Amino acid sequence: MNTVLRATDSAEFLGLVPALAGFTPRQSIVLLPFQRSRAHGAMRIDLPRDDVDLDDYVDRAIGLLSQVSGTDAVAVVVYTDEAPQHTPDGIVLPSSVVVDELLGLSEDLGMHIVDALCVTLEGWASYLHDEPILRPLDEIPAPPSIPGLADVAGDQDYGAALPVVDLAEKERVGRALLGISDLLAHDHVELSDRARTNPQAIAACVVLEDLPLFFEDLLDSPENLPPFATAALLWCMERPRYRDVALLQWATDLPTGERALTAQLAYAEGAAAVPDDLGEVFLGRGPRPDADRLRVALTIARGAAARAPRASRSAPLTAAAWLSWALGRSSHAAHYLRLVSEIDPGYSLACLIGSMIDAALLPEWTFHRGEAIEE
Repeated sequence: MNTVLRATDSAEFLGLVPALAGFTPRQSIVLLPFQRSRAHGAMRIDLPRDDVDLDDYVDRAIGLLSQVSGTDAVAVVVYTDEAPQHTPDGIVLPSSVVVDELLGLSEDLGMHIVDALCVTLEGWASYLHDEPILRPLDEIPAPPSIPGLADVAGDQDYGAALPVVDLAEKERVGRALLGISDLLAHDHVELSDRARTNPQAIAACVVLEDLPLFFEDLLDSPENLPPFATAALLWCMERPRYRDVALLQWATDLPTGERALTAQLAYAEGAAAVPDDLGEVFLGRGPRPDADRLRVALTIARGAAARAPRASRSAPLTAAAWLSWALGRSSHAAHYLRLVSEIDPGYSLACLIGSMIDAALLPEWTFHRGEAIEE
């Protein structure tokens, strides 16, 4: 069910933008696609760097906006730490050139311009005024309280840092991973030898006999997984076929996970390729996933990455990147990919996700309409 939020002027509109974005943007341009008088969601992009081709930047930005079906109008909001320039003829707002280009291309495509605003550390103003007047920031009301919406005071990078885990916990997970890996590498070990093995490692290996059920059960207790559960997940994540099953299942459901595992094992035996509809999920196509399910899975992946030995960290970090991307959090995804590049610059799935982010490709389901505001 959509929540309709109403804004009667530009200041109130600025107060609602963080609620639509899910955070308070910083050093960003936010594009809000409108249909008639309603905006559904918000798209954030980094402010263009000096070395970026402006035409290409604007084309990509408006191209993303145009993917939202029914869009016939747009609002643009710039959040910048750059101060306005004070001249004898008045003030010049930061990013005026790029905003002019964004508005010009939008109008060329037949879109109505709802508003174009700039929020700086000194105040806020409108690009649509010939002589902008800097107004105090305290005119912007606090974001409204919406059931289910987390605190939006942080910027787009808030919450990307991995959980803090003490060294003892990391060592326990590392030892557990060694135990599981050693046990699974010696299927020929006799029962008498197994009896001398850590029983927790044996229990973890038994759990792995039904991987989809294991991945599903993790969703019930994502916080503070026991060391051997974390180690079992890391063992799976280090094997791409099982990692992919986990991501597909977390983005869909248990039956899809079971089907994906069957397809992956068949493909490994030389059978037909994995069905196209499963591959489409990785590219962000198909029905929109349950966002709560993705968020829980992201908690699991982040926790595993925080507890993993360095050599085993690339896989859960990449999983966290994909899950963040699937949620529309490209900034968080890019953060996890940077961490992967410090460990394994050639990690294949990380390179694929990075190429999609660099090409400004977002999951198709992120263009489905969400929260609505009216102005």
